[in-house]
Amino acid sequence: MAPTLALVGATGAVGTVMIDIINGKESVPWGEIRLIASARSAGKKITVRGEELTVVALSPEAFDGVDVAMFDVPDEISAEWAPVAAARGAVAVDNSGAFRMDDEVPLVVPEVNADQVGARPKGIIANPNCTTLSMMAALGALHHEFELTELVVASYQAVSGAGKEGVDRLYAELNAVAGKPLGVKAGDVRAELESAGLPIADSPFPAPLAFNVVPSAGSYKGDGWYSEELKVRNESRKILGIPGLKVSATCVRVPVVTTHSLAVHATFAREVTVEAAHKVFGAQQSVVLVDDPERNVFPTPAEVVGADPTYVGRIRQALDFPNTLDFFVCGDNLRKGAALNTYEIAEKLAPEFA
Repeated sequence: MAPTLALVGATGAVGTVMIDIINGKESVPWGEIRLIASARSAGKKITVRGEELTVVALSPEAFDGVDVAMFDVPDEISAEWAPVAAARGAVAVDNSGAFRMDDEVPLVVPEVNADQVGARPKGIIANPNCTTLSMMAALGALHHEFELTELVVASYQAVSGAGKEGVDRLYAELNAVAGKPLGVKAGDVRAELESAGLPIADSPFPAPLAFNVVPSAGSYKGDGWYSEELKVRNESRKILGIPGLKVSATCVRVPVVTTHSLAVHATFAREVTVEAAHKVFGAQQSVVLVDDPERNVFPTPAEVVGADPTYVGRIRQALDFPNTLDFFVCGDNLRKGAALNTYEIAEKLAPEFA
């Protein structure tokens, strides 16, 4: 008998992408797909693989008979309900940050550490943060060959990483300043936004995004660090199984709607070359190599949005650092960075229940 899959948060931004991914598959291993959301979304009709399904309200009984439950909801909802799903017999695959650093919950990227899906004493598997995920398929492949020892990352993060509020704010700012002669003196953009009724105090970001970049992502955690930067450090260590990995990250919000980009500086224990890296990336099904600098061919977020793979380019030997590569990575933060990786974990689990 084919297993049953549930999607909690089916009507949300990531849940909608999840349904698009499921609908785009040639085949799926599920006998039943159940859509779960808040009480206010219950009763909505959504077509999944040609069948009109009715969204049911989140409740303990909603998980009866479910084998795998994917959670695409805020941290506090996952923290309360993922254990409920597990107690009712489902494996909870959680896309929030509620369980990522729990020692009894594996943090999984199927290309890197699929063997961890069975090590789940709480019945929960965590999905990494979208920033970490955007580079992990490429970085994990290099680590398996050359043994990563140090990692320095600068991220250029799309506003959709901050949810619908972030996207709406960017569009509002762009509409407010479009065609205006800005940038003549400091504060022009901020002043224009204020006059348009868009004070920074009402923004999810601490500075203007239009015609700007903001070196702040997530919440401030003290000592100069923001939460997104600490996630890159802690999650990379856990996924790769390197507790002492040296990591430093600077996370920057940029005026891009979807797709995170990262400049990666990675040092390895063994000698690595550009040619060897090309060979490693070329062998990965989920990595696309776009690297011809003489012809200005490299990945950009505008050309990667909507795609499932990780795109890698600008690969070069670090001039003053032995055994070190610098490269540029782009990954759609709503697909591989959230929905797709969650679904790929679920598919890894499906044979257990077939």
